[in-house]
Amino acid sequence: MVDHISGMTRRGVLTMIGLAAGASAMYTAMAGMGLAGTSNYKGPIKLEGDPKGTSVLILGAGLAGLTAALELHNAGYKVQVLEYREKAGGRCWTLRGGETYTELGGFKQEVKFTEGNYLNAGPWRIPSDHYAVLDYCRRFGVKLEPFIQQNYNAYLHNSQAFGGKPQRFKEIQADYRGQISELLAKAVDQKKLDGPLTDDDAALLVESLKRYGVLDENLAYVKSDATSIYRGWAKEPGGGVDAKGEPSDIISLSDILQGRLWQDLITGESIDHQAGIFQPVGGMDMIAQGFEREVKDLITYNAKVIKIEGSETGVSATYVDSNGGTAEKTVSADYCICTIPFSVLSQIEHNFSGEMTEAIDSVPYASSIKVGLEFKRRFWEEDEHIYGGISYTDTPITLISYPSNDYLSKGPGVLLGAYSWGAASYQFNAIPAEERIEIALKYGEMIHKQYRDEYSNGVTVAWHRVPWTLGCYGEWRDQEAHYDNACKMDQRTLMAGEHISYLPAWQEGAILSALNAIERLHKIVTAA
Repeated sequence: MVDHISGMTRRGVLTMIGLAAGASAMYTAMAGMGLAGTSNYKGPIKLEGDPKGTSVLILGAGLAGLTAALELHNAGYKVQVLEYREKAGGRCWTLRGGETYTELGGFKQEVKFTEGNYLNAGPWRIPSDHYAVLDYCRRFGVKLEPFIQQNYNAYLHNSQAFGGKPQRFKEIQADYRGQISELLAKAVDQKKLDGPLTDDDAALLVESLKRYGVLDENLAYVKSDATSIYRGWAKEPGGGVDAKGEPSDIISLSDILQGRLWQDLITGESIDHQAGIFQPVGGMDMIAQGFEREVKDLITYNAKVIKIEGSETGVSATYVDSNGGTAEKTVSADYCICTIPFSVLSQIEHNFSGEMTEAIDSVPYASSIKVGLEFKRRFWEEDEHIYGGISYTDTPITLISYPSNDYLSKGPGVLLGAYSWGAASYQFNAIPAEERIEIALKYGEMIHKQYRDEYSNGVTVAWHRVPWTLGCYGEWRDQEAHYDNACKMDQRTLMAGEHISYLPAWQEGAILSALNAIERLHKIVTAA
């Protein structure tokens, strides 16, 4: 065993791998920054006590607004909801064939997907620890099915490595794990690790690494039947004559490190992405439809709020028809739950306090782009045996996600052909929909050569061009300074939504925020 790999000492390699493996701790860091976390939902809310005929105006019929409307109505409040769109759900939004969508700039798209196919433009998966979302699905009878996050048969792709050829996830994962285990096992065996380690512990660690990394008796990760069980075979074992499997070649650790494909190996291991993950059968908006069935009569659709005015005795909101109307209407209530994204609310006339206004103005919204591509056949299943899961790439499309439903079905299927953030999404935002699709095809065919021949049609959503959101989710500039002020009642209005949570960008955060707001409101009302 050489002491240097690509100019690095063994300890240097182990240190680097420790840093890479430490990426699992990234989840904890993300939780601390409010980017991820387990839900604190304790079960259905109980609003006990007489609301005394109190009226509540709810602005926005996304999941936060719908939750507030449902629970307040059930508790006996007089509820009215104003919703910008023609339907409820907000970012819980599914695009299906026959629908049209026009974004800012006048880019109009017609969805041409075959019946049964769809694109979840916003949320697309439900972690098993998002207890509130799952509870409402149970209450509404929303059927769920597994969402395949990690598929060992999908690809990892770096356009600058391996000649630009995508590599199977299972090959990189097995070879990376095996060769890192080999390095560590030999270091332990040669007593070259720092720190106290008893002889018994050292022996057990080596034994465990042999099994974990599929090492041979010499603590080496080598081409063999044993390693091929994990990384795949050069020739698959079969039955009858000439059926013996042939083990596959191993990708060197140096190539794996230089190719940087290890970066996406643990993506599916954070708490919010571990199995099981779910999706509603038929599209994510089945959840919104469940809420809508309960409170539809309370909602005024196509209502664009242009002014909010609160006082010591009540709140009023003025709105016009969101389809270009100019006739103003005003509605009033004793209290208000405002779930309008701060990106939009910052542009609406209001008389909130200076502290609240500063909080509203301090939350820009993240940019994101999704591209849904329908193909004539499910070639990823037929040709490459990929059933659900995600392939990752360093190109602007970021990833390709394969449908976790209708396996082995004949006819067209839809891939999520791009899901980009940051700089790449800003570039997507700046061009028409048809050009976004062309880019998705260009980079997608680097992974699947069938793209061009099998492509049928597509649709894209650039979230900064969505008029009722102007972005994907709220990103606080200084959450510590402004978050508490945003949560306070101001001019008889309470804010709710994913931006008023420590689970941003998740439906769970929106629902928990609404439940917390109405619980605080109910205490005020019943104590009055």
